[in-house]
Amino acid sequence: MTQERPYNALSGHLRKRFGERVQKIPLDAGFSCPNRDGTLSRAGCAFCNANGSGSGLLGQGLDLAAQWDHWRARLAKKYKARLFLAYLQSFSNTHGPLERLRTVLAELEALPGRVGLCIGTRPDCLDPEKLDLLAALPGETWLDLGLQSCRDETLRRINRGHDAACFARAAESAARRGIKVCAHLIAGLPGESADDFLAGIDFLNALPVCGIKLHNLYVCEGTPLAAEYRAGRYAPPERDEYVRAVCEALARLRPDIVIHRLTGDAAPGELLAPDWAARKQALLAAVHDRLARLEISQGCRIAG
Repeated sequence: MTQERPYNALSGHLRKRFGERVQKIPLDAGFSCPNRDGTLSRAGCAFCNANGSGSGLLGQGLDLAAQWDHWRARLAKKYKARLFLAYLQSFSNTHGPLERLRTVLAELEALPGRVGLCIGTRPDCLDPEKLDLLAALPGETWLDLGLQSCRDETLRRINRGHDAACFARAAESAARRGIKVCAHLIAGLPGESADDFLAGIDFLNALPVCGIKLHNLYVCEGTPLAAEYRAGRYAPPERDEYVRAVCEALARLRPDIVIHRLTGDAAPGELLAPDWAARKQALLAAVHDRLARLEISQGCRIAG
């Protein structure tokens, strides 16, 4: 934690390890998802956009090296950054054959300035062989693992395709191999209250999780959630509700867990609701203001 931020931010974690600023570079390696390719479903999770939260650069004909060069030039100019984490972001990047994953990881090895990897996937797309492959990688390795909710009823409702116990098993298997797990948790899921979201924090506190991404649920065009929203069956939380939820989550979160992000970002043109989700800096300012006013720091409300 720093004077500026009363929580254990990823930027500080990386600066402490590498001695300077480290930026993430999002990459699309062309993986699919068992919730979209028919392995489990073709509908996807209720909230997920058709691009799998990717940059779209692969669809523009840019391979991994070209995507890397594209973002590295921009980030080096904007932030004077020299070191980078490769972030395999789009869809589920351990879904499919082991050799495909091995080939992609080999492509990343030669990328200039790369000091580690973040790899986004699902807990049901991991087996011992894939975890062993990730554990053998040099540098900083983070396994971005979607939980979204600790309530199995909610996971069924959003067509997630796995239960909370599956996430726990995957997190424990990764941790035994020394892989850092970054859990994703969403506030505002259909049928859930703020207490349900905070129960997810308690669930993660009891697991060998090293990082977390907190997301506000926003409605993307073209998703099942959009149909629910238009039919009046779902309403996203107000901004103040989300701010309160984030601050309470930080207060209850183990202080050793690294905060990778406090809000999600919709891709340009896809946001249907709420409007406030498009104003990221204002949202973060509101979170930081509440943390300061109420003197909240990460873990300050953990008993004992």
